Amino acid sequence: MSELRAKSLISMNKEEREEKMKELQESLLKQRASVAMGGAPLNPGLIKSLRRQIARIEFVNHLEETKK
Repeated sequence: MSELRAKSLISMNKEEREEKMKELQESLLKQRASVAMGGAPLNPGLIKSLRRQIARIEFVNHLEETKK
């Protein structure tokens, strides 16, 4: 999964960002569930990356709201 950057998120419309947010949240949920069940994550840095990408989307959404 490629890392999302703020520039690419700004160019997306709100619906696309919401769709991407749902995808990332589902992926994060699956990763956390696998760790909670005692398994080791395939990629240890993936959880951190997912959390950061979700935060970026929330940041861009906040920027959009404050511009209006």
